[in-house]
Amino acid sequence: MQLHPSETHSLPHLVVVGGGFGGIELIKALRKAPFRITLIDRNNYHTFQPLLYQVASGGLGADAIGYPFRLIFRNQSNFRFLNASVERIEPGRRVIHTSEGLLPYDELVLATGSTTNYFGNVAIEQKAMPLKSIPQALNLRSDLLEEMEQASRCSDEKKRRSHLCFVVVGGGPTGVETAGALAEFRSNVLPHDYPELNKHEMRVVLVEASGRLLNGMSAKASANALAYLQKMGVEVMLNTAVNTYQKPMLQLSNHLQLFTQTLIWAAGVKGELIEGLPEEATKGSRFQVDSFHRVLGLEHVYAIGDAAGMNLPDAPKGHPMVAPVAVQQGRNLARNFIAGLKGHSGKAFVYRDKGSMATVGRNKAVVDLPGFSFGGFFAWLVWMFLHLMLLVGFRNRVVVFVDWMWSYFTYERALRLIVRRYNSSNAPAGVNPNQ
Repeated sequence: MQLHPSETHSLPHLVVVGGGFGGIELIKALRKAPFRITLIDRNNYHTFQPLLYQVASGGLGADAIGYPFRLIFRNQSNFRFLNASVERIEPGRRVIHTSEGLLPYDELVLATGSTTNYFGNVAIEQKAMPLKSIPQALNLRSDLLEEMEQASRCSDEKKRRSHLCFVVVGGGPTGVETAGALAEFRSNVLPHDYPELNKHEMRVVLVEASGRLLNGMSAKASANALAYLQKMGVEVMLNTAVNTYQKPMLQLSNHLQLFTQTLIWAAGVKGELIEGLPEEATKGSRFQVDSFHRVLGLEHVYAIGDAAGMNLPDAPKGHPMVAPVAVQQGRNLARNFIAGLKGHSGKAFVYRDKGSMATVGRNKAVVDLPGFSFGGFFAWLVWMFLHLMLLVGFRNRVVVFVDWMWSYFTYERALRLIVRRYNSSNAPAGVNPNQ
């Protein structure tokens, strides 16, 4: 296998694996630092994950929340991008095995993010629909619309109701926002696009194993979110877990059975790990790091963001797996790298919680700020403004703003294409799928 051409240069080679929030902030902060930086990612774009549910519900197009890495860093001279998957790491040799060959490094930062956690339930993993990437969001959007089409031509009432029953598992921000988006689809899209269906037959069920929604937020925000969802017609089941799912039958821990063709899994995440590191460095489904982001037991290997488990007195289970943590860790590690080049010691990471928020639907959101919590229309405006500002790229901000305004004033979700995975059975006439 060939080595990456950048190894021939003299500056220290910093490799960043993963272009999520943490990786992006780290690279930006090192734009003038004397490093050769290589970003490795299996995708060629950054994904704004907080808005994946809007792609899944037809509110936004995929290109509105994805932005190419080469465009983000086109004016950063010390940046290079490698579109590849990382297979394993050899920390002793300081070499990464990728799908495109070997890549040496001087310093390695693992910003691999998180993946869906099915808690060992193989049946759920095989049949549920996750929501962690743009392809998964597009699959869910297609599934939602296909279920509508199936129901519209189904004469068997029981089967039709299974096509119109959508179950979301997990009462965190993703689950709450997805359930709210489905409820709005039922109110605003179904009656117009599918007049042959009774919108009251469409069920949106949110299942949460704990006693309240949005466990990472205040009790007031949790109560407000519950009230909003129930007012929108979402059936919220608290203190309820999923036992088994033999499609279409879903068996819950409260002995209730639901018949659904669509099970959306938003019940948990775990760090995206890479092979090759010692067991003590990867226990607990996250890279174990110290307060300076160094992976335990290794030299020149760091981890930030969702994949990093920093066990501190104020965060015994690690920091929450949210974007603000990744952003702050990326910036702190960049400052430490720069300090190290100057012969100074870095600073230990201290997370500054500036608040959290979640939207439930039109004019409905909840916001927690330090010592203050509020909900409703103003919270929804705050949520929209901050998410617009956090989007990468001016074009994406404009596109999302226009789409939001269009949806707000017309009650429309215009992106309702069924995009099936390409294979020979759905290839257009006269097209050879093998070409």
